[in-house]
Amino acid sequence: MSISITLACDRYDRTEALRDGRVRPAGIDLTYLPQQVEETFFRMARFREFDAAEMSLSSYVISLTRDAPFVGLPVFPSRMFRHSGIYLPAGSGITKPSDLAGRRVGLAEYQLTANVWIRGLLADEHDVPVESVTYVTGGLHTPGRVEKVPITLPPGIRVEPLGAGRTLSEALAGGEIDALYSPRTPAGFGRRLFEPSRPVEEDYYRRTGIFPIMHVVVLRRDVYERHRWLARSLYDAFEQARALCVAGIDESAAPRYMLPWLHDEVARTRALLGDDWWPYGLERNRRVLQKFLDHLHDQGLVHRRVRPEELFAAETLESAIV
Repeated sequence: MSISITLACDRYDRTEALRDGRVRPAGIDLTYLPQQVEETFFRMARFREFDAAEMSLSSYVISLTRDAPFVGLPVFPSRMFRHSGIYLPAGSGITKPSDLAGRRVGLAEYQLTANVWIRGLLADEHDVPVESVTYVTGGLHTPGRVEKVPITLPPGIRVEPLGAGRTLSEALAGGEIDALYSPRTPAGFGRRLFEPSRPVEEDYYRRTGIFPIMHVVVLRRDVYERHRWLARSLYDAFEQARALCVAGIDESAAPRYMLPWLHDEVARTRALLGDDWWPYGLERNRRVLQKFLDHLHDQGLVHRRVRPEELFAAETLESAIV
């Protein structure tokens, strides 16, 4: 008899085989709920509605240092370089990253994983300490957004809400904020700080070996405690779905994606990131996870040093050997 599990996760090429049933997790009757990430994150963090879900890596680690309602799997549905996520208004006098020091910068939420990475790279590489900026939070295109998980920040980090009825996109266009850090592209921005961003991001990877992780998959802890084998079964299924995606990503006889030079793009990516540039599991992601955990601590979002091993169900970290 199978265990019924509900998984909330956006639609990705690396998870599509789970959604359409080509991959079936052993012992699991899976209901895949495809929905936008903000919807999933909010409902899982606030109400714990789903048995398993894609989740902001930042929100997950913060929750782990509190009441630990979730157990992570080393599955990373979303990764992205975030130099491209720093937006400026038209006519901005900011010409280099260090000009951001002393400015007012908009954020949907201080804790957003993308924003953690952006603040970290600016502090590490461009002389913009986290404390040197005043952060203004609110909805990107709809007013009233607040932190999905309550946070308590140390003295010296300044975060204030945007005025009622205002959006960050409006504030950027109107000059109320000097810049905006955002994983989603705002309406009406003037330009990106790093433009073009790809050369800067490629250089960052060459020097650091870091391809930033954005999201992780979690199980609700009560579900995991009742059936601990679910962690390994789901992890294996995500790996199978990812392998199917990689195997056909640059098919040239009848391309799966509407990009005419995709084969060139895949070859360029492999030349820089290697043949398997989107790995799951702890060990191959240890450097990336450690850097992110260091950023979380340095930015005041967690009050103790978290080790990468703490993040994931033990059953996903070892395999039987014959």
